[in-house]
Amino acid sequence: MEGIFYTDRGKVRSHNEDAGGLFQNISGQYLGVIADGMGGHKAGDVASEMASTMFRKKWKQLNKLDTPEQAEKWLGNIIQSINTEIYELSQKQQECSGMGTTIVIAIFTEEFITVAHIGDSRCYKIQNSKLTQITEDHSLVNELVRSGEISKQDAQHHPQKNVVLKALGTESDIKADIQSLSWEQEDMVLLCSDGLTDKVSDDTILKYLTSDQPIVTIGKQLIDLANERGGEDNVSLVIMKYMLLEEKGDKEC
Repeated sequence: MEGIFYTDRGKVRSHNEDAGGLFQNISGQYLGVIADGMGGHKAGDVASEMASTMFRKKWKQLNKLDTPEQAEKWLGNIIQSINTEIYELSQKQQECSGMGTTIVIAIFTEEFITVAHIGDSRCYKIQNSKLTQITEDHSLVNELVRSGEISKQDAQHHPQKNVVLKALGTESDIKADIQSLSWEQEDMVLLCSDGLTDKVSDDTILKYLTSDQPIVTIGKQLIDLANERGGEDNVSLVIMKYMLLEEKGDKEC
């Protein structure tokens, strides 16, 4: 497997409330994390950094997950534990009151992927030159689209398009959407904050991800494109590509 993580402050905001990374456990399995601190809330960067750091620490201590069921249980337990820590800090410290973060996490093994999310940070899968959105936004505009009150086109310009209905750390108890899926040679997975999807359409994302460029270059190009189109928000992404080593002695990236 080959993967990259990028985060960028953008062109407007004074600091980056996104956090995340791409981490390996003891057996070499990967965990991708994107956390987008709640804009407009105090200490959003604290919440996102707490979530990312705690995921990294827990993952690096883990030996191996052998089945989707194990991965889903592990994610569910860790998410609830992290949610409790962020929520309790927000209750204890006035400057952290109301803080929270969206989160999208993916476990990558050679046999399967397990994805969990809360909020509007997204996971996409690219297979056979087709882009599929794996996660469903926990957002006001997505609920309006689902109910038929507005179209997907209207949602792009809705004045409340950034209103999130669920976030990590804003309630004492939270439940993430968790699912597992298969992937194959040459498939790719994109995790990203809404700083990317608010500025770059699915069709354009697919165009870049299916180009002949290395994923290191593609990641930088997508970040640059979001910034060229205004860069009002922080933007972060993880790209993972499924690549089995064909010859013994080759070293995994």
